[in-house]
Amino acid sequence: MGTWYRIALDAMGGDHGLTVVIPAAKKALENHVDIALILVGDEQQIRAALNSQQMMESERLQVKHASQIVTMEDSPALALKNKKDSSMRVAINLVKDHQADAVVSAGNTGALMATARFVLKMLPGIDRPAICTVMPSLQGHTHVLDLGANVDSSAEHLYQFALMGSELCKAIDELTSPRVGFLNIGQEAITGNEQVKAANALLEHSPLNYIGYVEGDD
Repeated sequence: MGTWYRIALDAMGGDHGLTVVIPAAKKALENHVDIALILVGDEQQIRAALNSQQMMESERLQVKHASQIVTMEDSPALALKNKKDSSMRVAINLVKDHQADAVVSAGNTGALMATARFVLKMLPGIDRPAICTVMPSLQGHTHVLDLGANVDSSAEHLYQFALMGSELCKAIDELTSPRVGFLNIGQEAITGNEQVKAANALLEHSPLNYIGYVEGDD
């Protein structure tokens, strides 16, 4: 078996399901020779979709059956309680069981956050998950979080997002001391609400490589 990064892919999730996921999987395998995919969902439907794209199972492309689908209308609680064999849940379980290194889903965000938190647990000292993306910058790229996992966040939660982002950069970008900036409406000390100011104080006294407030054009 090769030494690829194994990604469990929720093949049934999202607004368009297999019609988007299978062509995307094909392109990902073509463009990234260091990954292998495990497509999770209705086995019969997945294999039919693979045939339509002239794709065959291999060491880098496997299928894992799941009998249920988390819809975009399902509440996180319903998904957790009643859909334990959903493509989303089974994909996350593969990470828990060390059969995959990561999971990708375009499905119900609330259900994804709740299920991942329940199955995989949180890092010590971290209360909530966060959604992160990579944005281009003049220096290369920047990881930005949180982007929608939380409606409201305390100063402590904002501080925890910084901790998660720093650890992510160490793991993904192999940086020893990632710079951490706090996106705010200005760089002056007086800007931001009380939660932001309190989080800034926590960050200033943290072991992180904290550079202070930043704005969108930094």
